[in-house]
This record gives sequence, C-alpha cells and structure tokens, in this order.
Amino acid sequence: MAAAGAVPALPRVCRQAWEPVLARARRAVVFLDAAAAEALHWAAGGAGELLAAGALAVRPLQADGGPAGAERAVFVLSGPLRGGAAAAVRAVLGAGEVRRCALLCGEAEGGAPGELEETLRRWMGEDGRAEVLPRGPPLLAPLSAELGLLPALAGLVPPPSCPRPGGPAEAGLGALPVALRDAVRGLVADLDSLFGAMGLREECFAVGALSRVLAAELAGFAPARNRRRAAANRASVVFVDRTLDLAGAVGHHGDSLAEKILSVLPKLPGHKTDVMVNMVELTALQTPDEACSIIAPGCLAQPNSPAAKALWESFMNLKQKEAVMEARRHLVEAASRENLPIKMSMGRVTPEQLSSYVQLFKNNFKALENHCGLLQLVLAAVQTLKHPQISKWDNFLAFERLLLQTIGESEMPSVLNQLLPMIKSYSERMQDDYTCEDFFILLVYMYSVVGEIRNGEELNKAEEEVKKALVKAICDEPELSPLLQKITGCNSALNLTSQKATDAVDNIFKLLRDIARARTHMKQFNSIHNPGSNTNQASYKPLLKQVVEEICSADRPDSVDIEHMSSGLTDLLKTGFSMFMKVNRSHPGDHPLLIIFMVGGVTVSEVKMVKDLVATRKPSTQVIVLSSTLLTPQGAIEQLFAADHPQLDRDI
Repeated sequence: MAAAGAVPALPRVCRQAWEPVLARARRAVVFLDAAAAEALHWAAGGAGELLAAGALAVRPLQADGGPAGAERAVFVLSGPLRGGAAAAVRAVLGAGEVRRCALLCGEAEGGAPGELEETLRRWMGEDGRAEVLPRGPPLLAPLSAELGLLPALAGLVPPPSCPRPGGPAEAGLGALPVALRDAVRGLVADLDSLFGAMGLREECFAVGALSRVLAAELAGFAPARNRRRAAANRASVVFVDRTLDLAGAVGHHGDSLAEKILSVLPKLPGHKTDVMVNMVELTALQTPDEACSIIAPGCLAQPNSPAAKALWESFMNLKQKEAVMEARRHLVEAASRENLPIKMSMGRVTPEQLSSYVQLFKNNFKALENHCGLLQLVLAAVQTLKHPQISKWDNFLAFERLLLQTIGESEMPSVLNQLLPMIKSYSERMQDDYTCEDFFILLVYMYSVVGEIRNGEELNKAEEEVKKALVKAICDEPELSPLLQKITGCNSALNLTSQKATDAVDNIFKLLRDIARARTHMKQFNSIHNPGSNTNQASYKPLLKQVVEEICSADRPDSVDIEHMSSGLTDLLKTGFSMFMKVNRSHPGDHPLLIIFMVGGVTVSEVKMVKDLVATRKPSTQVIVLSSTLLTPQGAIEQLFAADHPQLDRDI
C-alpha cells in the first residue's frame, strides 16, 4: 500500500476532469450536455476555457443540433452514451462532416471503450476516426473548497414514502425502480472515480433507506474494492437521506447571504444552481426593463478570479452582515489599486453604498476588465438586498419560530386551523401575504418537524379545510407560476379546472403524510424538534447536526442509526467477533477525512454548519460535503411536488 499523502483539493480534482477535453479541443467543435456545461462553468469558468484551448465553437448537445460545421468534434457527456444523448451524438456524426471525434462520457454497463469507438465509427461512416477518452474524475461543480455538486444526478432524490423495517428500509438495489437504479449505479461509478483521483481508501456509512443502498453498492463495487487495496488516504463517507429532514431544506434559519442570493435572483438559463446578475448598472444603457435581455447577465461562478472566489467563500461562510462588509472591503481595495476616487465610509454597509462604489468602475474599461468577477458578485449582493422577497425571508423565519412553539404546545389539527385564515385568494392578498407556493413551503416545514402524526377524525377534518382553501386560491390565480403549472399539469390558468387543482392538492397532502413518517424507523435521530421548556424556547434540531455531533463525539459511541457497510471479509469478521468479544468496530470519526454525501440536495447553511461543527469538535479532521444539487426553499418544493417520484417496489 502507498504511503498516505495530502488529499488533493476538490477544485483541483474537478478541473483535472477537463484536461483530456482541453487537450483535444484544438480545431474542434465541442458539444456539451447541460450537466457537463454546468460542471465546466464552476470548475473552469465555462466555454472561454475551451475556446482558449483552440476550440472552434462550443455548442449544447441537442437532438436537433444539426451538423457540426467542422471535421473534428469532441463530445462531453455527464452520463453514459445512451438514450437521448446517444441520439444527439448520432445526429451530429450522421450529418457526414465530422471525420475525427473524441468522446468523454460516463460508464455504461457492457460499454467497453473499444465497443463505443466502433459505434462512433459506424455513425460517422467510412474513414472516420474515433477515440473514447479515458475516464478520470467525474464532472463535478466545485461551489467552494469544501462543497462539490454532481449536476448530472440532480434528480436523485430518496422516495418520500416511509421505509419500514423488513421492507424498503432493508431493500437493496433490486427494489428500486429502473430510473432510480440507474441513478444509483451512475453515482457509485462517479464516486469511485472521484475517490480514485483523490487516492482515498474509504469506509461507507449510511443514515436512511436510499443511503443504505448507495453505501452498500459503493462498499461492494468491484473496481472500488480493487482501488482501496492500493490507496493510502483513509476517509469516512457518510450518506444521509434528505427526506429524513426536509425542514432544513425549506427553512429560513441560516443568516447566509449566498443562500438569499440563490433564492431570490433568477436562474441562469440551463443551470440548476447559478443565477443571473443584472449588469445594466455598469453600462450607459437606459432601460425600464429589469431583466434587460440586451446585456449578457453576470453570474456567481468566477473560478479564474482569486478576489471573486474569496468573496464568494465569504458569502457562503460568514453571516450576512460580515459578508456585506467583506464586499465593501474588496471593492475599496480594487478601487484603490485602480486609483479610482473612492471615499471610504465607516459604519453600516448599505446596498446603496455598494452601488455607488460599483459606479466608480463604470467608465474605466481597464478597471472593469480587471475586476469584472468581483463586480458581478457585489452586484448580486446589491440586487438581493434590494429585492422585495428579502423582507418576506424575515417573515418566514418569524413564522417558522412561531410554528416550532405552537407544535410543542398543540396537536397538528390545531396548528392547521391557525394556518387556515392566512390562506388568501389572489384578489385578497396584500404584498406581504403568503402565496400558494409559500404555503407549500410552510406545510413541508410543519410536517417534517412534527414527525409521525396521530391519525383521527380531527386531523382529517383540519386537512380537508386547508385543502379546500388551497384549491380555491390556486383556481383564483390569474396566471399560474411555473411551479403551479408543474404541480397541476396545466400550462395556463384557462386550462385549470377545480378537479385538477383538487387532485394536485390531494397528492401534495399524501406526500406530506409520507414526509411526517420519514423518521419512524429511526431510534436515535427520530426527532428534529426540541419542544423547549419554561426557560428555553422550542427549537429546530437539524438531523444533519445530530449526525455530525455523533460522528465527532469523543466517546465514539456505537450509533444505532449510522450504519456501517462492510466492504469485504475482514469487516464482516470484525462485525461477527464483536458479538462475542470486545472489538473496535468501524466508526465514521476514525479517519482524517470526513465526506458527507446528502442524497437529494443540501443547503448553503447546512454546509456551513457541518464545517463549523467539525472545526470546533474535531479540528484535526478535514471535511468535504458532496450532493446532487444545492437547495433553496422554492427548489426543494419543486423537487418534492413537481417531479416524478419513482417508488420502491415493495414486492421485492
């Protein structure tokens, strides 16, 4: 076994995945699928990196993409070459112009490089030359030094239905529907290649039903077992199901500027994480159009600007007040370097003050070019702090605190009855009143926090009243928001019927009941609600915080709910002997690197919480958080209610 060395930094590993593509980009047209484009955007700065490497053009890979317009093409797929991706590649090659092509893709069962190259040559026709690039690290989006996302697996969500002992909680890969099974296999292959690039010898742990399947598959994955024999860097990988605690996904507890930016600014087209920053303020254009599609939007991903990267880390890791002060400090330093006439003022930082500093760069093109990344991030902060939704964020936080208190003192029917008068139709709502989507957020928060609910006539009656009010409010909407369109299956309010709205709301309440039952099989982490006492207010206890505290505990307790997945005979023997004699069983706190994988998405506040907890309780441990997507309250609701959820096959 090799001697242990330093684990390479996550952003470096993410960039390494693109080296084979950059090496073959010269005089070629590069085609990317959406997830690959998003990974490139965060890892290397986007298409500019490929163009700088000599690419003729960078295009999205689409079924109707048409001919390449060049003799060379490079295809980058975040997943295997099959389905729609295969059809799109075949359409480009079948047009007849491409004579040489290279392909970087995920692993497919039975798809050896030689076979894939033969397939590509067949699609190109006679004299075509094809190369399948060796698989390196997966196409990850490094949002910070400690947070990596797999955009290709954004749809990997644990089914909200309740796992029962002896049922799906005990089920393996065979019990999953085909789409979920493929996603699990894809994730296992991606993690194996990532850990290979980092030189890791990991042990797998799980909290939750789908996490158990993932951990077991990775532990027993044959290539991973071979890799571990030669790897030197020890690590613990802990998979945690998102659906065990959805209050953390829809709540407004974190005082994070990054979280607010991601929640209120519009998404960058084709991206699941990054947002559009309006750049009109830096131009001479006068327009009342807030979106202003004439000027290309700015964004948050600035991997090639050290100052912008440092400021983004501040937005993610500091409290809002401190993050805004950091934005001012960076702007003042940048203006001083460019000899701009800045007037430094002390005291509270306001969006207007930041805006006035940004204006100094407006007509100085050299200064604009030198600090473009930094200015985009500062403008994102300014536009967020001025956004009307920000005052609503504080309202949500206050109402969530009130709910925590009420849930501790009253039964669920009483809490629902208190919510009822607040549900108003479009014509009755004021600016600060909650919309239908806002009520979905509050309901998910309530049902996730309260846990298993006692069924009865009173609960059914209270739920029916809330359902009726929501159906009426949805039917009275003059225009359906994108989320309501997805939930109801109607692209216009004109097509919406009372029955369609009723069916949609009924489905939402079925899912809410499943969410409330999500932790019933757990013994240690079965509650995320602290009811408080005469001296302390009721509070929310994040499940992830409980898990990390358990991992970092100096006593090394044997946790009932953090399950270790054995990867071979040695582990099995250790587990067996521990029944008869004192044997040190594997513990997730044993190793110098802790990797938390949140299955189904993670929030900025949760990443910060994990980092702070580990730094305080176990400062010698390095921590990395991985997930499939970065969640906002609205994004979590869309993932829950507007996506198809493949259910576990209970007969297997």
